[in-house]
Amino acid sequence: MGKYVLKSLLQIIPVLFIVSLIVFILVRVTGDPVALMLPETATAEDRAVLTQALGLDQPLYTQYVKFLGSAIQGDFGQSFRYNQPALELVLERLPASFELAVAAMFFAVLMAVPLGVISAVKRNTFTDLIISGISVIGKAMPNFWMGIMLILLFSVMLGVLPVSGRGGLSHLILPAFTLGVGLAAQMTRLIRSSMLEILNQDYIRTARSKGLGRMVVIVKHAFRNGLIPVVTIMSLQFTSLIGGTLITETVFSWPGLGQLLVVAVNTHDMAIVQAAVFVIAFIVVVINILTDVAYRLLDPRIKYD
Repeated sequence: MGKYVLKSLLQIIPVLFIVSLIVFILVRVTGDPVALMLPETATAEDRAVLTQALGLDQPLYTQYVKFLGSAIQGDFGQSFRYNQPALELVLERLPASFELAVAAMFFAVLMAVPLGVISAVKRNTFTDLIISGISVIGKAMPNFWMGIMLILLFSVMLGVLPVSGRGGLSHLILPAFTLGVGLAAQMTRLIRSSMLEILNQDYIRTARSKGLGRMVVIVKHAFRNGLIPVVTIMSLQFTSLIGGTLITETVFSWPGLGQLLVVAVNTHDMAIVQAAVFVIAFIVVVINILTDVAYRLLDPRIKYD
């Protein structure tokens, strides 16, 4: 396991190298940075001075080498909108995104685990039908619509929760629940199908034949083995929550990385986009490594060569 983790950590280097190349190319094809940074009244001389200052008058390979060298040092440039280092801005917003992602995942697990297990145990019953129907509806509802409905109900009509912003626990409930519902719907269906497959295994029938109680068989023998695909979807969804909650963060004015990316893309602030992509790529790789470790802890039979 130790060798596998070390090998996986070393793989971060080529992954980030490829990401840097993709980001460099995309930034160059999205438009002229000089035209985006200068006002329309700028003269040709002003454009030439800024072009030289940014190093855009040099060959592309020279620009990329300098970009890569700066990126290794954590320098992704200065945000012309905020007049701050781009990486500093991204790291400032990251805790808010982590907070929202963890809370949303908590809500999702809290709803999905009992519903998925009950749906599998009560297969083809009215309870199973109701839970499956709720899961379909939860997955089909758009986040922006649910967020607006929750604001209207709990903030405008009842006045028990704040409308937007980041503060105490009360500010976190609505955006986290909005994100958690869609995740819970997907996880419920996955847990159900996984549990159904496990409950039909021979070792489950053997455990039952030994006289073990129903709850012992379900919780101790079936549920743990059924968690492996759930861990997979949790890791995939968590990484998407870090930088992909654009709509929910916008609806609730949550000052996270997603909202920062929306503003950066709309204003063509490519320094922030570059820094955010690098940070998200690094987080994805690390979470994938942790997911592989979790597989090994859940099922010791899994080996990594």
